Amino acid sequence: MRSEPTTTPTPGARVMTDARPLAGTTELPPPATLTATAGTGLVRLDWPRVEHALGYLVHRASHQDGPFTPLDHLGGDVLAVPHPPYADTLVEPGVRYHYRVATWSDGSAGPLSATASAVPLAAGPLPSRARVAVDAGAPPGPLPDVWRRVIGSEHLSLLLWDGPGPGGSDVAAEFAEALGIMRDEIGVAAVRAHGTFLPETVTVNADGTFDFTGLDAVYDRFLGLGLKPVVELSFLPRELCADPDHTVFAYGAQVSVPADWSRWGDLVRDLTVHLRERYGADEVAGWDFEVWNEANLAVFWNGTQADYLRLYEVAARAVKGVDPRIPVGGPSSAAAGWVGALLEHCRAGEVPVDFVSTHTYGNAPLDLRPLTRSFAEHTGRPEPRILWTEWGVTPTHFHRVNDTVFAAPFLLRGMKSALDTTDCLAYWVASDQFEEQGWAPELLHGGFGLLTVGNLRKPRFWALALLSGLAGGRVPAAVTGDGAEAMVEALATTTESTVDVLVWNGTLDQSKIDGCPALDRTVDVEVSGLTPGTYELTSRRVDERHGNIGRTWRDLDGHTWPTDTQWQALRLGDTLGVDYLGRVETTGTATVTVELPMPGIRSLRLTRRQ
Repeated sequence: MRSEPTTTPTPGARVMTDARPLAGTTELPPPATLTATAGTGLVRLDWPRVEHALGYLVHRASHQDGPFTPLDHLGGDVLAVPHPPYADTLVEPGVRYHYRVATWSDGSAGPLSATASAVPLAAGPLPSRARVAVDAGAPPGPLPDVWRRVIGSEHLSLLLWDGPGPGGSDVAAEFAEALGIMRDEIGVAAVRAHGTFLPETVTVNADGTFDFTGLDAVYDRFLGLGLKPVVELSFLPRELCADPDHTVFAYGAQVSVPADWSRWGDLVRDLTVHLRERYGADEVAGWDFEVWNEANLAVFWNGTQADYLRLYEVAARAVKGVDPRIPVGGPSSAAAGWVGALLEHCRAGEVPVDFVSTHTYGNAPLDLRPLTRSFAEHTGRPEPRILWTEWGVTPTHFHRVNDTVFAAPFLLRGMKSALDTTDCLAYWVASDQFEEQGWAPELLHGGFGLLTVGNLRKPRFWALALLSGLAGGRVPAAVTGDGAEAMVEALATTTESTVDVLVWNGTLDQSKIDGCPALDRTVDVEVSGLTPGTYELTSRRVDERHGNIGRTWRDLDGHTWPTDTQWQALRLGDTLGVDYLGRVETTGTATVTVELPMPGIRSLRLTRRQ
């Protein structure tokens, strides 16, 4: 998490601690072709994928000869996208735009492709159309639940918080309830949080031993919720720091390099032994141990890249020395950095690595498989898993996009993009009970949480809930028309008696947070391969008037924190209603037409009646 942390360096400084190119950087050729297609309010770009590419960087110019500069969709982080197609919605109708695309490979872009140009269209009197063709008769395949593997969270010691929180809330009770909601309504299995070694969780005794009594109390309550931790090995006890004054966050987490590297190894080893003894060796062998958080940002680490690689190696060998079964990984980096460097270090030094972890915001995550596959091919070791342990619509806390409908289709786009390229895409974070940058000043303040203080569900939560509600196996859902697969996207699943279609309309372009009528679409959903008979058709929506806590709060004329009466109204409205659209008689194909604003989500379910 990188939102203007409170630290002794300049607040908000997004400064990498090592600017050298990552190990393994190779310049790949650009895409062989590039196609630009004019759409209503957009230009849709498509190109063939390039082998070994992690992503692609779209460049744009106002003249055919340039200058071409990377297209910034205002997400605040990595600009490279993982795959085509791409919708440029930062456009004016009637203006010609020129595009080139470069391949992105582990921290750098290659040469530019040939130029493609298009003139976006103005909106007509009716929304443009798109079509979703679902083949319900196809053999269902797996729908990888990458969104359920891990969720991000504030430091877990909030479970024992003593005293009132923002708006007079009970922090500990609400935080525990939020994690329970993520478990029960989304199906989340594990939680990643900072601060395993905070002062309230570990004490350094006078004889140099470590007392984990505080962590025991936290983990006892956490594990009692039926969840597993990602053990983030961060940050340092003050007594182990080379520079105890190098801190981050409102609670002053210590982020200095160790004064004595062997003591860092002792801490990690003793923690691992302690956890196995308290919770069972087989249980702990199923937890991921992640080394540090975003050491490639100066606010989280005052050392170099080489220092981090040493930190990682000491920790990994300490964990594996206790139990080789325990998975360990890193670099837990900002902006997809240092992954290649860590893998090269582990290859050259035969250092253990079971997974790579990194973060990105405001975009779909890159495809890191070329790096992990190359590592496996060169070492003969198992391919490391890929865990995106932080991901979200923005890296900036107190950014209003966090509370908007805009973020809901963004979430679905990222999750769909990651289905085949990662093992985990952990949304950051579960709850607005969040201390890092200071407590919530009001109900809707742009907090990272999927849930507000008081555990009201934001539009992003409903997107995740609709995704989790897809029943059965995945079947093809092909999108055509204006903005297809670049703005309008879909997923579909089937069981013996149901067909679910989830379709959404969104853009990465955060200048459109409040919507854009030119990007609204009429979508024809055609479901073929149905067993002939009668079906009931139901629907749920997330848009300006549905599943939108912000609209409800405005309608209540809300200011700062709700009154008792407003809380009652908000809780009554904290649901996603089901619309009954009638019965459908079919001999095998059914078509449903829906209006889909941008931003917006529509779920459809066909249930066969005997």
